[in-house]
Amino acid sequence: MDVLLTFTGFHDPYFQGLVDQEEQPGPTLSLLAARSFDHIFLFDTPSTQRVTQETKKAISKLHRDIEVHVLGIDLDDPTKYQDIFKGLRSHLQNIIERFQSSKFYIAVASGTPQMHACWVLLTASGEIPARILHVRPPQFVTKERPLVSEVDLSSREFPTVRFQAGPILVEEKEADVDSTRIQLGIVGDHPAMQRALEMGALLAPSHAPILIFGETGTGKELFARFIHRLSGRSREAFIAVNCAAIPEDLVESILFGHKKGAFTGAITDQVGKFDAADKGTLFLDELGELPFPAQAKLLRVLQDGLLEPIGQAKPHKVDVRVVGATNRDLRKMLKQGKFREDLFYRLSVGEVRLPALRERRSDIPKLALHSLDRLNVSLRRPKRLSSQALARLQSHNWAGNVRDLENVIERSVRLCRHDVLDADDLLIAEPIAYADPLDALPDPYEGFSLEEFLGTARKQMILRALEATKGNQSQAARLLGITPQAVHKFLQQSPPAPRTSRRAGKPKT
Repeated sequence: MDVLLTFTGFHDPYFQGLVDQEEQPGPTLSLLAARSFDHIFLFDTPSTQRVTQETKKAISKLHRDIEVHVLGIDLDDPTKYQDIFKGLRSHLQNIIERFQSSKFYIAVASGTPQMHACWVLLTASGEIPARILHVRPPQFVTKERPLVSEVDLSSREFPTVRFQAGPILVEEKEADVDSTRIQLGIVGDHPAMQRALEMGALLAPSHAPILIFGETGTGKELFARFIHRLSGRSREAFIAVNCAAIPEDLVESILFGHKKGAFTGAITDQVGKFDAADKGTLFLDELGELPFPAQAKLLRVLQDGLLEPIGQAKPHKVDVRVVGATNRDLRKMLKQGKFREDLFYRLSVGEVRLPALRERRSDIPKLALHSLDRLNVSLRRPKRLSSQALARLQSHNWAGNVRDLENVIERSVRLCRHDVLDADDLLIAEPIAYADPLDALPDPYEGFSLEEFLGTARKQMILRALEATKGNQSQAARLLGITPQAVHKFLQQSPPAPRTSRRAGKPKT
């Protein structure tokens, strides 16, 4: 027989997802959907008694062939190791003796981290003859990383990758592409994004410079960090420089450094960004803004690895991986004489193009929910998005790409008084592309409701005024030319999202 041991947690048996009022199975039910057991022991604490009973009912309803047992542990503090060990040991001997010929499994998805640690220590020491099962949250599930996996506590081997970095043979622990993407929060499985990720992963282990092309807000710096993590230099520095933000007369000093007395105002030595990034990665954002003199000096560093700070007669060696990024057309700048041709071809050994968000619309709901998930950590009451809100997000053009989308989600969530944001709760600022605001009015059509349109427009204007005034109702009223009482009345009348029953999805009565 197969026996499962697990604590219960507040995501059991179900938890609310990020879309509408949907509910998703918690860790325990997710595990049971993937693996079968004959007996399950749910370890219960005073703070999880209701959760445990609901979990038992859900298991009994969905898996009638599984026998569910509930064992109580009197824990005042669910983070106190000594009490957790004591509580577990008070039950484990009886369970092991009762099911001597059975296979034991332990789930480390529900409960506190301290509970998980106690399970692992008891198993690793041999006190429990069990296997540890890990249940991944849905956002971390991939083809290579399934929902449920077994943790091998005896594993001591790690795969390595060997590659040539200049004259030196480098051996590093193999960086996992998929886990790196997840850790950095790179979201999306559109083919265009997958091609960019594959290209970045292929280029990462080499020493060659890389150029990342993409519109503003597509995540070029995040992608450069992705390359850095996979490059074999991940333990060294990642230095990011925005070339457009550096005054022209300071570019060389900031990038390459200077010696004391090299020019008026140089009262101390300054370490340049190249020296700071030695053995690591230097990310040059907005590369197209780099002045011509600095381009010539950058070319020398790329060619022979020699760096010459201002005021220093003798150059010295640096080992820096350069990743450049730009939203400009560098080939067009070559023809215009605004970018050095030799530098361009030196930098463009590897090229990666990041797609605009409108070119991968299927990723928009995933990105929106990922952003919402991160925001919910800082909110007292978690927010969700309706399916209509997701549809509106997916149909928008997103001139500012991922950064624009994240900004809309954050300001909409922080100003919305509902638990579920609908389409007209989204504060999307449309680009001004017309002189007469009346040109933006929709054409009437069969089924069009003037009252509904005007109500939505009024709601959006009030929400935008509140956003502009950081929630000050009196200032928002002055911007709109209405009374503060009207704004207050609008906020009071904004109905909360309807609550639904757990299984049927219908409003409670």
